[in-house]
Amino acid sequence: MVRPNIGIVNAMIRIACGLTLLSWSTIKYCKAPRRDSLLLIMSLAGLKVASGILQFCPVTFLSQNQYCFNDDDYDDDLMYEYEEDDEVPIPSPS
Repeated sequence: MVRPNIGIVNAMIRIACGLTLLSWSTIKYCKAPRRDSLLLIMSLAGLKVASGILQFCPVTFLSQNQYCFNDDDYDDDLMYEYEEDDEVPIPSPS
């Protein structure tokens, strides 16, 4: 279960804007079903509605926790298995 990371007002705004965009793009898609860009808008609007209902935004989660992949995040010894007596060193990824 995910913990909510956005407020109730933010969630209501997301739901309202998401449903507005979803209904607008659905109406436009019914008139011109050959436009694939409207499918993208529909899916993004659905994601906004879902994040409003769950009160969880993955972008906010990533920005609050600052999950970045830096060079300091991993240990070279864990990246490769090697024996101490090997003559040829294994190059590190860079």
